[in-house]
Order: sequence, then C-alpha cells, then structure tokens
Amino acid sequence: MHPRIRLALVTVAALAAAGVLVAALSARSGGGDAAAFRGAVSPPGIPAHDFTLRDQQGRSVSLAALRGQDVILTFMYTTCRDTCPILASQIGVALSRLAHPVPALAVSVDPRNDTPSSARKFLIEHQVLGDVRFLLGTRAQLAPVWRAYLVSPQTSRYDHTARVFLLDREGRQRVVYPVDQLTPDDLVHDVERMQAQGI
Repeated sequence: MHPRIRLALVTVAALAAAGVLVAALSARSGGGDAAAFRGAVSPPGIPAHDFTLRDQQGRSVSLAALRGQDVILTFMYTTCRDTCPILASQIGVALSRLAHPVPALAVSVDPRNDTPSSARKFLIEHQVLGDVRFLLGTRAQLAPVWRAYLVSPQTSRYDHTARVFLLDREGRQRVVYPVDQLTPDDLVHDVERMQAQGI
C-alpha cells in the first residue's frame, strides 16, 4: 500500500475514534440529553455571562437576579425590519403558550439608535411589551455582553448575529438557536423540558 494512502487511512481512523470519544465523554458529562432538545445543545457547563443593564422602562436587570429561573436571551435592535421582528414574534408566541412563563431579554446591538422610547415602540409594535424586556446601554456597557455570547453588533456594513439562547436556572447556557432554525414550537418544547428536568 502506498505510504500516502496508509497515512490517509490512519488519519481517518484516528478522527473517527476521536469523534466516538468526544460523544462518549459528552454523554457521560450530561451532554447525552442533546436529542431531548430541538435546539443546539451547548457543551455542558458553559456559564451564562452575567451582566446588569437597564430595560426600556429604566429598570435595572441582571442575570444574577434571575438565577433560579430559566431565561430566554436574544439580541435585537429597534430599527430592524427583518430578522428582529421575526425573533420578537416567535418568542412572543412561545411565551403565550407556556404554562409557566420565563423571563425573556433582548439585548441591544445598536446602542447609537436604540433608546428607551424606540425600544418601547418596538415592543408595542410586535406585541411583546410586558413579555420581553429590551436591555439598553452604551457601547462600552454592551460590548462585553456581545463578546461573551459571540454576537456581532449591527453596523452599516454588517448585520448583527441573530441567535436565541436558553439559559438554565443554574446560570448556564443550555440551548442555542440560529434565527433560521427557531420556531415557537421548538422553543416551547425546550423550555418545558428544562422546566420539567429542573435545569
């Protein structure tokens, strides 16, 4: 057998073995329940970065104060005309179906244009005022949150990263949805599963 072919086969076998090992370790460490969730399950134990910001009413909101509750977290901006209204609508529908609602937070990705007034208008227009709290701040206040959740802000050249996170009551990231994979049914299913499991 040609040495290059032998090397390629050995490499493929090693990669396959590594994949089996990672899957086994994930199942042993609590990641084996991935099939139970419809969103993408985060690696076990990733902490949800804590922050304190003010909502559209000027009230302080911190993740630490929400410990003990599952939380829906996403990132939006108030002048968005495509992705953000879809996210708001899907989250709103999901919240209306939950027997035991959870806090839902939307962190601004456009601090220059997102104001308390524009945030209230956005939430009213998309019928989630009272269900979703729109969190605002300066760029310096928001940037650490964006970095912690690997979210790019909105700019004149690039669209922001559109994701929804489920954070468990222990303060860990559990499930992540890209915007094109989020549905109210899946969000309800995964929140209810977390609630039933007490996670």
